[in-house]
Amino acid sequence: MGQGLIIAAPSSGAGKTTVTLALLRLLSRQGIAVRGAKSGPDYIDPRFHEAACGRPCFNLDAWAMGPDRLRDLAAGDGTLIVEGAMGLFDGAPPDGKGSAADLAKVLNLPVVLVVDAGRMAGSVAALVEGFANHDPAVRVAGVIFNNVGSDRHAHILKRVMAESAIPVLAYLLRDPSLVHPSRHLGLKQAFERTDLDAFLNKAADALAQTLDQTALMDLFASLPAPAHEANMPPPAQVIAMAQDTAFAFSYPHLLRDWRAAGAEIHVFSPLADDAVPKADLIFLPGGYPELHGGRLAAADTFLSSLRKAALNTDIYGECGGYMVLGDGLIDAEGTRHAMAGLLRLETSFEQRKLHLGYRDVTPLGGVFATPLKAHEFHYASTLTSDGDALFTACDAEGTELPPMGLRLGRVSGSFAHVIDMAS
Repeated sequence: MGQGLIIAAPSSGAGKTTVTLALLRLLSRQGIAVRGAKSGPDYIDPRFHEAACGRPCFNLDAWAMGPDRLRDLAAGDGTLIVEGAMGLFDGAPPDGKGSAADLAKVLNLPVVLVVDAGRMAGSVAALVEGFANHDPAVRVAGVIFNNVGSDRHAHILKRVMAESAIPVLAYLLRDPSLVHPSRHLGLKQAFERTDLDAFLNKAADALAQTLDQTALMDLFASLPAPAHEANMPPPAQVIAMAQDTAFAFSYPHLLRDWRAAGAEIHVFSPLADDAVPKADLIFLPGGYPELHGGRLAAADTFLSSLRKAALNTDIYGECGGYMVLGDGLIDAEGTRHAMAGLLRLETSFEQRKLHLGYRDVTPLGGVFATPLKAHEFHYASTLTSDGDALFTACDAEGTELPPMGLRLGRVSGSFAHVIDMAS
């Protein structure tokens, strides 16, 4: 049976990702069988985890997934390091469900708190103790300070923590080169960083200089045994899935479920102007099609084969894939790019507007048959949308939302990213 812990923080931007990647790379370099996981809905951080340790990374979403599903995904041999999302107790309204703290309670794992100490000294003790005492069911077992100004600053931080039962495990000195470049939906994707391996090694080296590894390893707790929860059935037996820089957002746990149920998944690249493979279902995942509008509009082989397939094959698009199925997409510079024209949909990034939140959705048609847990996270505006809706929808508080998505013939899609079946 494996062992695990959770890396969390008081807020976003504290350095959780850098610390998690540093630990994954450091332990993997030592020959330790370590793997990462990410709390909550996130397509980007898990790919960095995989690059850091060379092992698959799954999402563990305590809002969208039931306890048994979480235990199944977390189970396994070796060492698991879970990166939290936002602040430790931050989750969906109204009660914070789905937070890293929720995940810690379900999996019974200790938490290491990453604190940005760049503008603090004595106050760090009050902050750490406050988080440690906020919920007795969540065990804050150690702290790592990030953005530390100097070794002298680190000495002050350690001294003010001396009376605490929570050990200081390490600190990272302030270093702008250890900060990820980002875009509007978070970090740039792992495959976009040509210097990624050098970055991971530098982060690991920096952490190794101050890490009390023995104390860290003593904190890990046993992972729960798998519960063998029912997996999500595949929406088709043979699936052709777009996969490239513009279509990079697919959840590995769903693809694993589908393959385990006997489905075949064949990938192709719209950006390379591949023809769509013959399949029972064509799946266009999310990504950043707005950054590649011109190339997609000029991908004649892809678009013509997609239009032809729509006559007798189911086609489903999520978020970015949904926009590509529409008539046109306007990029941030105001240039309109003609898309597949399979749905009466026009979208635009010229004036960005954030759409964010968990969604409970119920299909009105399309390729899914049961209620689903999903999330929405995009900045696109819908200019026109005409046709039958794909889903009825509620937000995390149960408030009814306008119907989501469109369906026309065998083509369907929406801005919702499906995470799992509703329990």
